[in-house]
Amino acid sequence: METRTSGSEGGPGKRTVQTPHTAPRPDPYTHFKRCPKTAVITIMDLVTRKWICEIVSAEETGTQVQAAFCDALELEGLLDAVDAHVADHADRCLDDAAAVLEPILLAVSDNGPQMTSGSTREFMAMCAIAQHFGRPGTPTDQAWIESLFSHIKADWPHLDAIDDPAVLRAELALVRVEYNTVRLHAGIGYVTPDDEHEGRGPSPDGYSTR
Repeated sequence: METRTSGSEGGPGKRTVQTPHTAPRPDPYTHFKRCPKTAVITIMDLVTRKWICEIVSAEETGTQVQAAFCDALELEGLLDAVDAHVADHADRCLDDAAAVLEPILLAVSDNGPQMTSGSTREFMAMCAIAQHFGRPGTPTDQAWIESLFSHIKADWPHLDAIDDPAVLRAELALVRVEYNTVRLHAGIGYVTPDDEHEGRGPSPDGYSTR
């Protein structure tokens, strides 16, 4: 899974001294023009490019990140697998107190404070999710999510004209469905993310599996 949060001025994850002239401004990708104080935290599948869910909120903290990942795990039917894995680890700890909870998922993100905070790290550890952070000031390390937001804004320009967060939230939910089920993606063999996610995309030998 990959997540996108807003970085500081100069690009995602690049740190600057916060003076009145260089204080962090909204990330042009995770914020929309008419709703500059509303952030969009998005979870997508790195392999299949499926846009799984988003959180639209006036705040962008570890709380919103945790809510987004909880939604993603539930939508993907992974909550039971995580619970079973954690329960198995608890049983192993009865015999070996030094047993380590091995991660079963990987979250790739920028270095935003929402992702690097102690509370987020604890949440990820409890959900058996390992974290990988892109290099500071290197947005190409999050090329997949950058591409997602770029296509969203190019293909659905009306989103930048919405000034009501509630309307933006509703519109993004509709756009997500179209993005996943209608729009063909070159990076996954010109099929939809939903087709690729459900195993209906091209097989490795180039022939369709449908």
